[in-house]
Amino acid sequence: MLTLQQAKDKKKGTEAFPSSIFTMQTETHIEAITQKLEPLLAENPTHFLVEIRIKPTNNIKVFIDADEGMPLSGLIKYNRALYKDLEESGMYPDGNFSLEVSSPGVDEPLKLNRQYKKNVGRYLEVKLQDDSVKEGKILEAGEDGIVLETESGKGRKKEIKQETVLFSDIKKATVQVKF
Repeated sequence: MLTLQQAKDKKKGTEAFPSSIFTMQTETHIEAITQKLEPLLAENPTHFLVEIRIKPTNNIKVFIDADEGMPLSGLIKYNRALYKDLEESGMYPDGNFSLEVSSPGVDEPLKLNRQYKKNVGRYLEVKLQDDSVKEGKILEAGEDGIVLETESGKGRKKEIKQETVLFSDIKKATVQVKF
């Protein structure tokens, strides 16, 4: 049964695009793009896929990282190969898409265990599930969590602690640039 507004929209031809259809289509496209990237990434095992985002405007953002830093030449290679593959596949008729391939910037939260391992020795801001925040240097990254070195107090009262933070307790973690 349609609401009065839905019936009016249908008559005008302006009915809303159900977000669940977009979500399902997006997930299918993300899976297809991931499958297209796997053989490209297999050529260099130190490179790994972090995330793919697709906006309703068919703007595709692919984030690829590497264990020792992602060179710009590698990102260009992935962009060209993936763009060509997407065009040839016909996934987006009439070439109705844009593609950005980049490494996650410092402002992007860490998502994979491999990213935590890569950033051992750097400072993190960790927002926990209870919305509390911890800042410290990541000393280790294991399968279940990280060891964070935190400081409190100043001068003679300065106290350095090491604490384990489980991945299940982390809501968001971002690298902090310190000079």
